[in-house]
Amino acid sequence: MARNFGIAPSADEMEKLARQALARLPDQFLSHLGDIVLQVEEFADEHLLAEMEIEDPFALTGLYEGLPLHAKSIDHSGTMPDRIRLFRRPILDEWVARGDETLERLIAHVVVHEVGHHFGLSDEAMHALEEAAG
Repeated sequence: MARNFGIAPSADEMEKLARQALARLPDQFLSHLGDIVLQVEEFADEHLLAEMEIEDPFALTGLYEGLPLHAKSIDHSGTMPDRIRLFRRPILDEWVARGDETLERLIAHVVVHEVGHHFGLSDEAMHALEEAAG
């Protein structure tokens, strides 16, 4: 989705960009995302930030909540679906501060990083996945 400069994108617009990034993942990853939930929120809540020992709410751009695929078993049936949460204001803040990346690519980077946690990938594998999702 190409944007002209204007008002900041809404949470719905950011979710569309994030879903587009998910759709560009290679099929071998896409087919194993299952019922993963994608949400865009303004900021992480205070409880989450405290739990993660993060003082600056702008420091957290995204979060994967769930068990990596390799850790799941039949014992986990009936649990809540895995979830990727993106935090709109911290992503926008990073985009402005960097000034060298499109918002679409930054959102894709955060999404791929959180998907990488779902698959239990290393940082190197996450970078390779991001390149493959181009």
